[in-house]
Amino acid sequence: MRMFSASIFVLIVPIIRAQVPHWGPCPEPEVQPAFTLKQFMGRWFEIAKLPAQFEKGRCIETNFTLTTDNSIRVVSSEILKGEVRKIEGTGVIEDPKNPAKLGISYSYVLPYSPYWILSTDYVNFALVYSCTDVLRLFHVDFAWILGRTRSLPDTTVEKARETFVNNNIDVTRMIPSRQQGCDKTL
Repeated sequence: MRMFSASIFVLIVPIIRAQVPHWGPCPEPEVQPAFTLKQFMGRWFEIAKLPAQFEKGRCIETNFTLTTDNSIRVVSSEILKGEVRKIEGTGVIEDPKNPAKLGISYSYVLPYSPYWILSTDYVNFALVYSCTDVLRLFHVDFAWILGRTRSLPDTTVEKARETFVNNNIDVTRMIPSRQQGCDKTL
């Protein structure tokens, strides 16, 4: 039993260091009704986020391109230490009956991670949520407010935060993304 506990601890520590875990399983938020994947495609800028170990730079953006009816090319970029860093992945509709529940993977060896579109008007903003259960004892989550431009009105950001809260998603640690001076470098 001690060996099992030690093994679990070794596997969980990197996750805990990367994010703040929450007790219990992931919440089940409502997603965008009648979601249209084609309208969601294109360039999105990160406006605010829950801190993520894998996002350390500034000027973070993601470009989504439809490759087939339910497959997406995902290219994310950031500026870190003065250099543009890009990563390419694949997205899929995980449940055709609920197309706002996407899955995204940036590796051929890793499974798809949830990438749920909670709300979007397709032309200004999108609210995205991702959560992973760990043995249903606790969960690690990510949340993003995205915009078609590098900034959104404060009222839009506040309404977005309220949407997360109304879906039992803790955004007390949500921080604004750094989107200043991006066009000069990119």
